[in-house]
Amino acid sequence: MVKFIGVVTRRPGMPRDEFLRYWREVHGPLAAALPGLRRYVQNPPVEVSGREPRYDGVAELWFDDLDSLRAAFRTPQGERVRADESQFIDQARSFAMIVEEREVSL
Repeated sequence: MVKFIGVVTRRPGMPRDEFLRYWREVHGPLAAALPGLRRYVQNPPVEVSGREPRYDGVAELWFDDLDSLRAAFRTPQGERVRADESQFIDQARSFAMIVEEREVSL
């Protein structure tokens, strides 16, 4: 299992509540329809001590393997997902990585 993790920042001038609404209601369903996607989680940060979070959220997308992830983003749906990111994400202040999850027993 591999996971695509995106650490995202909203576009300049976009209010946080509008960013979160768009991410959940518009972009979320687009991403959830990626072929081969096993799990999709949006993680908006919790504001602590009245401080603005450095990033506006973390997205996690699970796939069976790296080939499945790559294939998903090469499809028309993958292209729609990537194109939609410019509607609410500041790409210059966001980043992503692909990871393998390793659970540690407690």
